Amino acid sequence: MTGIMRTSDARSLRSEIERLFDEFAGFTPARSREGRISVWAPAVDVRETAESFIVAAELPGMSKEDIHVELENGTLTIKGERRFEKQDESENYHFVERSYGSFYRSFGLPKNVNAEGISAEYRDGVLQVTLPKAEEVKPRKVSVEG
Repeated sequence: MTGIMRTSDARSLRSEIERLFDEFAGFTPARSREGRISVWAPAVDVRETAESFIVAAELPGMSKEDIHVELENGTLTIKGERRFEKQDESENYHFVERSYGSFYRSFGLPKNVNAEGISAEYRDGVLQVTLPKAEEVKPRKVSVEG
């Protein structure tokens, strides 16, 4: 065996590491409805504060009407479509790097999310979904008497 890793092995290792980190954080990674990775998937950050979990997705060039956020059975789903709109028929594109089409990202949520308080805001090409923690799991300071 050589010291060189095949591309397929590297992808498999990366996928497994990402899955482990997602499970550790309590979030399940995104998949399409058919279980495949979408044609394009927006970059997403998930962070935690004392009060909430925050999911931020990069969705530049989209309108808020093209973005849908749903919560069902403990799963947060962000989906939408970015369309390629050719402005002028006389233009010929030589290179297109931006991704277009439908996307579908879903995340299994930790049990300590207060589903009733979820909010979403779209500004400057970034969708931010705030998932507040349930009151009973928020840290609280207890004063010591005596």
